[in-house]
Amino acid sequence: MNLSRTPIAIAVTTTQTTCPYCGVGCGVSASMKADGSIGVAGDAKHPANLGRLCVKGSALGETVDLDGRLLVPQVRDEQGVMQRVSWDAALDQVAGKLSAIVAEHGPDAVALYVSGQLLTEDYYLANKLMKGYIGSANIDTNSRLCMSSAVAGHKRAFGEDLVPLAYEDLELADLVVLVGSNAAWCHPILFQRIARIKETRPHAKLVVIDPRRTATCELADLHLPVKAGTDVWLFNGLLSYLAHRGARDNAFIAAHTNGFDETLATADADCADPATVARICKVELADLLDFYESFAQTDKVVTGFSMGVNQSSAGTDKVNSIINCHLLTGRIGRPGMGPFSITGQPNAMGGREVGGLANMLASHMDLDNALHRDIVQGFWQSPRIAERPGYKAVDLFRAIEDGRVKAVWVMATNPMVSLPDADLVQRALARCELVVSSDVIEKTDTNALAHVLLPALGWGEKDGTVTNSERRISRQRAFLSAPGEARADWRIICDVAQRMGFDGFAFDNAQQIFDEHARLSAHRNGDAAPEAHRVFNLAGLCGMTRQQYDALAPIQWPVERGPDGSVTGTARLLQDYRFTHADGRARLVPTPPRQPAHATDDDYPLVLNTGRVRDQWHTMTRTGKSATLANHIPEAFIDIHPQDALLYGVREGGLARISSRWGAMVARVQHGGGIPRGTVFVPIHWNNQSASDARVGALVNPVVDPVSGEPEFKHTPIAIEEFRVAWHGFILTRHRLALDDITHWTRVQGRDFTRFELAGRKQISDHGQWARRLLGVDDLDADWLEYEDRSAGQYRAVHVVDDRIDMCLFLSSRPDLPSRAWLAGLFAKPQLDEADRVGLLVGQPIEKGVDAGPTVCSCFGVGRNTICDTIRSKGLTQVNQVTACLKAGGNCGSCVPEIKKLLVEVRVMASEARPATAN
Repeated sequence: MNLSRTPIAIAVTTTQTTCPYCGVGCGVSASMKADGSIGVAGDAKHPANLGRLCVKGSALGETVDLDGRLLVPQVRDEQGVMQRVSWDAALDQVAGKLSAIVAEHGPDAVALYVSGQLLTEDYYLANKLMKGYIGSANIDTNSRLCMSSAVAGHKRAFGEDLVPLAYEDLELADLVVLVGSNAAWCHPILFQRIARIKETRPHAKLVVIDPRRTATCELADLHLPVKAGTDVWLFNGLLSYLAHRGARDNAFIAAHTNGFDETLATADADCADPATVARICKVELADLLDFYESFAQTDKVVTGFSMGVNQSSAGTDKVNSIINCHLLTGRIGRPGMGPFSITGQPNAMGGREVGGLANMLASHMDLDNALHRDIVQGFWQSPRIAERPGYKAVDLFRAIEDGRVKAVWVMATNPMVSLPDADLVQRALARCELVVSSDVIEKTDTNALAHVLLPALGWGEKDGTVTNSERRISRQRAFLSAPGEARADWRIICDVAQRMGFDGFAFDNAQQIFDEHARLSAHRNGDAAPEAHRVFNLAGLCGMTRQQYDALAPIQWPVERGPDGSVTGTARLLQDYRFTHADGRARLVPTPPRQPAHATDDDYPLVLNTGRVRDQWHTMTRTGKSATLANHIPEAFIDIHPQDALLYGVREGGLARISSRWGAMVARVQHGGGIPRGTVFVPIHWNNQSASDARVGALVNPVVDPVSGEPEFKHTPIAIEEFRVAWHGFILTRHRLALDDITHWTRVQGRDFTRFELAGRKQISDHGQWARRLLGVDDLDADWLEYEDRSAGQYRAVHVVDDRIDMCLFLSSRPDLPSRAWLAGLFAKPQLDEADRVGLLVGQPIEKGVDAGPTVCSCFGVGRNTICDTIRSKGLTQVNQVTACLKAGGNCGSCVPEIKKLLVEVRVMASEARPATAN
């Protein structure tokens, strides 16, 4: 097996590729350094980021090692043990069992669950196999969990899933409205484009609509902290306000839309009075009117929306309530204006192009449209075509649990962590007759239940295309050789399809697949029948040679080819106001407001909101490898308002258990300062591989939007209680440890070590003996430093090997333990000096300035203490001054809101420390 990390060709020193994280789709320049490490920088020529990268993208080089990789096919034997097998054996088993289940139970008894992490070419073939050859639409994607409400809203309004804007429009707008989007953390490169416009055009205004005061709000001119679930009231109220105060574009409405009268009547019925809307949304009336008037008076308005809108049982109506306001005012199809869905995954858009959702066909065609089915089947020359929608993600796993679906093939995703009611997913997979997983990581929560594991290529190894939030197709290029026996996802799909006896899968490379995808987009597109027309069209990219495909520059669809052979993309859609509905008109869609499906009650009095943190991604299978990304927020947390914490008896820094009707988890309590009363926020990333009990998906309300099928991740009724423990602690170690007997733990990746945060319920009678056993230090003559204060409940132990720190353990009856940042620095030292040894026993560094504190700027590794000390010593008052001194905030800018807070905190502390002057 090939286990080395080598470039495909030594002569190729730099490869232009695309970041595998969020939907911004940043260009990346990747290179192999002399020491074998991977250098990563922003691609200055890529239009999405112009050379900038966020900290996640910058740390990609830390995530391509082979530790934990799935490198060979594996099959579970009769004793339940995974055994290495040949590719032929694994593929024969997958194809044979799928064929047998289809033959006995029909095509709807099998399913694929795929991912926005797939490349478009992989996605295309998965959809083709399932819908055109197996003959079922039981293929859905984890993109269902983040952007399917946007898809449904676009289709209702425009007739097709169209994002009409380009990133440039954010810079051209005079008013940017961000709804349910913490862009500063989740889409930092886009956010920095907005921030730069605020600097150069101070009159440009930013409004943030979000129940939480997030980092994004630090830049906002106005923050509307709406009550969770009230977005439709807010935008229906805006529609009514605009309609009755002379801001509607009557000519545009008459010429290019339908549904105005009914939509306005629906809005007026509940939301005509701004005071009523303000009361329902729990915002100040003056702030609401400020927003409404700003929207009314500003021609160039972009409304960007993300997960806070989509992830709701009313997500599609929220999307349409936003689009309605733009259609009412004719603010669409022109520079600097329009509704903008900001997607979460790198290829969520590519998955939409190829019909990756269970209710879609490829090339933006509809499963319930007979003409569209005929177009696709005729092009594929497939033996059959799915005729009805398949199971959407949540329903799919319910169907698996009750036996309607007997085989599922999971590709590039981890549903046992990411789906709502995740314990149901666990039960479903445990009962399923055949679970196949194509993955890059061997040990995930989902893979623990698989019968067959197929090793796939990861970022840096696979080759194809992705499409970002502004419809820009970019190449993701391979610059590393395939490790072990890993194969491309498209190749695995072809191998299985051919073994199932299907023609149509004889591809040799990704370029051939992309060409078929492009040709299908143009096939009969523009037929006389109006319903055959699709805006999505890659006609200009048909017939590319392998060399042209390899050299493909980023381009936005639709793509045309001129008479001279030149290829032209399209930055902005709907400029001709021609929509894809049969009559060519857009639809204003009535959106009656409704409360979230499950309300709080005496048993579950709080509302759980979930989302991302700045430096982690999805279920951490990639970002969890990076020491750089681990330092900012090292463990899961429960963010709760201080008054609620007091009411429910939980303490900041302590552990708490939150529970819902569906599950429970344990995490540490914090007061982030931006959470309203009655709600808590928990991040989505931690799983059974990284923590003992931190899967928030187990709690999440599984109710879905009736149109889109997207789950309600932002509103789950929960209860909270103290999780009592006898002690808290942490370990830093260079070795693997078994922590089966520890009540609560979280694993954190360090640069030269692994860190474990610990807590236990049982009192420890002999700390020294317990510590040696846990750390595996049996040698009584080992260099073992030890300190114990029984009255204070403190214990510290350090194992030193050849004067270099090997492991350390710190315990306390309280959660306030010594700085991990200082100790991490000791692991980087080749040798401990006497001051280090004394500091280890004392529990703090002897020398001043050694402890940088918790990481604030991950890009440059700058800690809180360093920033605060520099602010104080140099009298700094502006973020750019901090950046000039420390570089902090000078790369992706996602730490700028925290630096702003520190500037204020230091100033306040300094004023409080000054002696009062006599009058």
